[in-house]
Parts: sequence; structure tokens; C-alpha cells
Amino acid sequence: MGKRLIQGIAFVLVLPSVLLSGFGRARMIFCTFAQFYALVPGVAGDYLRIAFYKGTLEQCSLNSRVSFGTFFAHPEARVSEGVYIGAYCVLGRVHVGARTQIASGVQVLSGKSQHTRDAEGRISGSEHGAFSTVSIGADCWIGAAAIVMADVGDHATVGAGAVVTKPVPANSTAAGNPARLLA
Repeated sequence: MGKRLIQGIAFVLVLPSVLLSGFGRARMIFCTFAQFYALVPGVAGDYLRIAFYKGTLEQCSLNSRVSFGTFFAHPEARVSEGVYIGAYCVLGRVHVGARTQIASGVQVLSGKSQHTRDAEGRISGSEHGAFSTVSIGADCWIGAAAIVMADVGDHATVGAGAVVTKPVPANSTAAGNPARLLA
């Protein structure tokens, strides 16, 4: 069976959930199905996840891969051509450039101001926070268990376990907590 035929079958199978989620606009329904598809194992799950995201994210290439246990928390995301996203990742508002590879256990937050505190110091819910889109450039490598809260330029590498709180320039390597540029 050809790859295009399998992609077509996967899209037909996820079409009811795409429609029920209003193509990603009904946020709670979108999140429910995103988490559901995250738990479908094997190659079948890979095809179902990418088909669902093709129908619900701002942009998603069918020629990318989203592995088991991984889901997008917001439909305001873009996945370019040839992207690989490993297992057990949680991705917020992110734009992922072409051919970028994201290892397992990575979290890409929707910026670093999702929760605020009131005058008495009480933490607010995310409905009061400021969400922003994090861009990860083309041809990047994001190492296992990294937490990314700021933009990463083209051809950059983020080390495993790094916590990115400031932008990482193109063609550079950052590692550590907080992430620092390496020479």
C-alpha cells in the first residue's frame, strides 16, 4: 500500500474528530482528540496523529512525524515539511521549521508568561496569561527533555535537558539550565 493511500485512509478516519473540533477552533474538543490520538500506538498512530493535525493546526505537513504520547496543546501551531517530533512531547503555540528534529520528552511552552500573579501574589490561571508563539527554525536539533520558552534560530542545536529562556541565535548551540551559548 502506498504512503499517499495510507495518509488518505488516516485522514478519512480522523475526519469526524476534525469536524467535531471545528478544525481546531473548539479548543476543549481539540484538546480531547489531541490527547486521544497521542495514545494510539505504532505506525498507525503516527499516521492518525499527523492527519488530525493536518486538519486542525494552522499548518501541518503530512510528510512529518509526531510520535506516541506527543500532543499539541494549542491549535495555533505550525509544523513544516520533514519535521520529526519524538515521543512524550507537549507542544504549545510553536512554529517548527523544515527538517527540524525534536527528541523525546521535550516541552515547547507558549512563551514564558502564561501565568501571572495578582497584587496579593496569587497565581492566576492560564486564561489570564500572555501566550506567545515560539519559533524553532529549520534544520534544528532539540535534545531530549529540553524545555523551550524562547525562539531558536535556523540550524541551531539545543542540548538535552536545556531550559531555553532567551532566544538562541541561528547556527549556534545552547545547553544548560538556563541555556547558555557554547563556544
